[in-house]
Amino acid sequence: MWRELRPASVLFIVLTLLTGVAYPFLVTVAAQGAFPEQAAGSLLKREGRLIGSLLIGQPFDDPRYFWGRPSLTGPVPNNGAASSGSNRGPTNPALAEELAARVSRLREDPAAPRLPPADLVTSSASGLDPHISPAAARFQVTRVATARGLALDAVIALVEAHVEGRTFGLLGEPRVNVLRLNLALDDLH
Repeated sequence: MWRELRPASVLFIVLTLLTGVAYPFLVTVAAQGAFPEQAAGSLLKREGRLIGSLLIGQPFDDPRYFWGRPSLTGPVPNNGAASSGSNRGPTNPALAEELAARVSRLREDPAAPRLPPADLVTSSASGLDPHISPAAARFQVTRVATARGLALDAVIALVEAHVEGRTFGLLGEPRVNVLRLNLALDDLH
């Protein structure tokens, strides 16, 4: 019996060391060497204080700030430990009620365009998106400018300055990082 168990045990130990220790170590070292900021979580600090991550959405609901995509990560919005969507289908009445409530809240601002962009109404599959579309940011410009007492043109210019292009010029869509935009907004005011 030991003759059969010995090779299996040795193989188990060797594969555990290779795939459970060596490979993760090498990937971590390579990632930290090639992409140090992203490998560390793209954490953003101000005056030595951690503000958030540029890779995970932050919950903003104050009218003075731009809002990100809705998050369904449980009782705590944008909780990285509970990343998930709702898995509600388009015929689910609870989803329809939720979307109607979000649209209603976004349309409370009489100066806002009639229909809000989809990414301000629907949550993402992960519930952690740090970006919104440029259209979603532009939709909120009047509310933010009014709430802060800023000139509309200044807020529009700030949004346009924070539009990130497609990755490598062809992957994905243009986007705006909500945390970066709101921090720049705080620097304006």
